[in-house]
Amino acid sequence: MANNPEIRIRKQQTSFFAQYVSDHRKKLFQDILKNRTRFVTVVLEDIYQPQNASAVLRSCDAFGIQDVHVIENRNVFDVDKGVTIGSDKWLSIHRYRQKGKNNTSAAYQELRKKGYRIIATTPHEKQVALPEYVPEGPIALVFGTEKLGLTPYAIKEADEWLHIPMHGFSESFNISVSVALCLYHLRMHLEEQRCDWSLSTGERDELYLQWLRKSVHRLPALDRKFKELLENSSLPAPD
Repeated sequence: MANNPEIRIRKQQTSFFAQYVSDHRKKLFQDILKNRTRFVTVVLEDIYQPQNASAVLRSCDAFGIQDVHVIENRNVFDVDKGVTIGSDKWLSIHRYRQKGKNNTSAAYQELRKKGYRIIATTPHEKQVALPEYVPEGPIALVFGTEKLGLTPYAIKEADEWLHIPMHGFSESFNISVSVALCLYHLRMHLEEQRCDWSLSTGERDELYLQWLRKSVHRLPALDRKFKELLENSSLPAPD
């Protein structure tokens, strides 16, 4: 691994960009990365209201969820920067939006390749109530559009079905509330269990570099400077 050129260059990039970021911010990044997870990921199918989309992203960041998968079959996913307050900057957002394609199917296939079980958040005959739900491995929570919920395909092709118990006249929560409730329950479960939910060292290193790059001013100029130093072999050896 030490002789891997990609890893060596990444370490050189990290050292280079770290020069332009305050010690306080670098420590903050490292502290947050310790609590980031990909054990749980969130999937959004055709969300169209920017305020809802933004509130979901903010909750994902707050609960340490790194990846959000966005399916755009009919609706364009847009965010309100006033609601996200920059939280979307630190997330890995994966979009599925090929025209004429079943992007829900594409998302499900990609998630299963990565080892996720697909959990549809919707009432179903085989449903499990959120308070009783305990994931046995990595899960992808799928949430549907504001008015109609998940498409029949998204429900039918899921591996499990999860619902939040209701005790009033309302039949459902707003999607941003549903996401927050589910993530709160699952985050508490992760904290209580000894399952390996943390990011790998390589994942943390990769995100740390991404976050450093997002924190610097004049990024194109610094990219050119790094490339020039690399080509001239003027960079110090990585730690």
